[in-house]
Amino acid sequence: MTMKLFTRFSLLAALLVGASGLASVPAVAGSSDKFELSSPDITPGGKIDNKFVLNGFGCKGGNISPALQWKNAPAGTKSFVLQVYDPDAPTGSGFWHWTVYNIPANVTELVEGAGNAPANLPAGAYGGVNDYHDTGATGGNGNYGGPCPPVGDKPHRYEFSLYALAVDDIDAAAGVPKTGTAALHGFVLNKGLGDKLLGKASFTAAYGR
Repeated sequence: MTMKLFTRFSLLAALLVGASGLASVPAVAGSSDKFELSSPDITPGGKIDNKFVLNGFGCKGGNISPALQWKNAPAGTKSFVLQVYDPDAPTGSGFWHWTVYNIPANVTELVEGAGNAPANLPAGAYGGVNDYHDTGATGGNGNYGGPCPPVGDKPHRYEFSLYALAVDDIDAAAGVPKTGTAALHGFVLNKGLGDKLLGKASFTAAYGR
């Protein structure tokens, strides 16, 4: 095949791939599975059980953090970050319920109750600031705080998001303090780290009362 024919063939193949919607097929063989976050305790799109609801501010839940599992992390992942956010909270800025930073790359799950005490998290990971900070509702700053929307509100959405990063330590890489807000870390994750963000896996569940 001459170089000219080869070039035409390559161009045609590229056009066909684009037209068929296959342009997103990964370049690495055998890596076509999607980065995925799930929970054996929560059905995506379903209602969060009372076991995982806050015990405080008028709510009577168990405030146990749900188990989370993930698979098919992008190649080159060095750490994970978890954030749980309610975009429907009547605050003007949503409400952050749980953040965990610097989860090691070899970890593929957080067991039920992992967010209720620092010692329950994987070695090297830490619970960051959420919007229950200094209220005492979570038993300690940095711990999981479950849903507790206002009575009569339409059920709120709770977004569980896991980020795969090409850095070991998000704070060192971004130059932000460990005590920085969830929103500050959210900016770092979604914008500040640039191509060091390798992937994001999410699911949403609901709760109302």
